[in-house]
Amino acid sequence: MTDGPDSDRKAPRAGGPGRGWAFAVVLVLVVTAVVVLAPRVSQYLREEGVPVLGESAECVVRTPDGEVELTRDQARRATTAVAVGAQDGPTIEAPDTSDVDDTVLELLATGPADDAGPSLSCRGSAADDLPEEEITDTGLTPRAQEVLDAMTDVFGDQVLGGFAPGGVQRAGESTHNDGRAIDVFFQPVSEENRRRGWILAHWLVAHEDTLDIQYVIFDDRIWSAHSRRGRWQPYDAPEPANEILRHLDHVHVDVLRGG
Repeated sequence: MTDGPDSDRKAPRAGGPGRGWAFAVVLVLVVTAVVVLAPRVSQYLREEGVPVLGESAECVVRTPDGEVELTRDQARRATTAVAVGAQDGPTIEAPDTSDVDDTVLELLATGPADDAGPSLSCRGSAADDLPEEEITDTGLTPRAQEVLDAMTDVFGDQVLGGFAPGGVQRAGESTHNDGRAIDVFFQPVSEENRRRGWILAHWLVAHEDTLDIQYVIFDDRIWSAHSRRGRWQPYDAPEPANEILRHLDHVHVDVLRGG
């Protein structure tokens, strides 16, 4: 018995031309999803402090035209130069900032055009290998004293509070009680003093890694070295939520406990 006339034909491949079309459609959908979602995913990771491929900036300054990335060294020099420039009789010479955009320096000096507020953010880098320290005769731990000395070198004499020889005792748990916190006052509350306060707050954030700073609180905002996000967050002041508790009239800075 002989085979029929179609017995020598090869069986068609599974899927045939339809499979190619299906693959093309899937590929188009995947590419479209990447194009649409990638910027959003990158922005989310960036805001959460997760390094995104190709990004290495430790600090950013928000300008009207978008964010400008700075290295930590640039942020330190920029905030120091602005602090020195804001003083009538500067105590030190301003560092070189020729590699920092003029728009960034102007924004750090004057603040946002519409309202005083935070412009500079830096990623947190809280050290976890520091020894715990005791209060000294000044009422501060050695780490807190180092912050005070560094501020004085750049900003000169300031109106200070939150510590005293022998220590202070505030209700509840407070870094002031441990001698780890300093308050720098900018009174009365005004637009000019708010901008002056932000110059100091930005300087502290830019130097947090070298001074082992933990928190900076000012003007209803808080920055934490424990957050890799490194962004200023709204500060939830305790009741009665007055100017002092909201930190409207002073910049609060404290250092890591250690241990």
